[in-house]
Amino acid sequence: MKEQLIHPFDPIVFNDTQTLILGSFPSIKSFDNAFYYGHPRNQFWKILESLTGYPVNNRDQKIWLLKENRFGVWDMVAACERNNSLDTSLSRVKVNDIPALLEKYPSITKLAFTGKKAQTLFEKHFGDLAIERVYLPSPSPAHASMTFEEKTEIYAEKLEIRK
Repeated sequence: MKEQLIHPFDPIVFNDTQTLILGSFPSIKSFDNAFYYGHPRNQFWKILESLTGYPVNNRDQKIWLLKENRFGVWDMVAACERNNSLDTSLSRVKVNDIPALLEKYPSITKLAFTGKKAQTLFEKHFGDLAIERVYLPSPSPAHASMTFEEKTEIYAEKLEIRK
């Protein structure tokens, strides 16, 4: 039987956040490490570090990178059942209230999804919202069909990052 899990982290959003980056649900390692994209082989923070030049050696540096680049981070799933960290194992999904967050932070003008599951859930539940949306390749180690360099190039383009 799958275990019912509640999302353990608050969204990281600032009053001037412009792009909200949405994943699906924290991996088991992210739960263990108590932070977004916490699996040591997940490339999310390394991609952003590579593009922005901001170090990501600890939680404070990661938050600073987000703040300085007007990014926010959250996930689509508020609660679910699962038996591993793969998005395909998520079931009995309850989504986060994205419209309420967007209303609270009107500076957010773009959503960026770090995987197909996050994008699919958004379109299913909130597809009528008028906001720019971009798809980013999954930074997960399970998504090995793209190189780090290929992912980084797409993140730079879609998130409009220029050093």
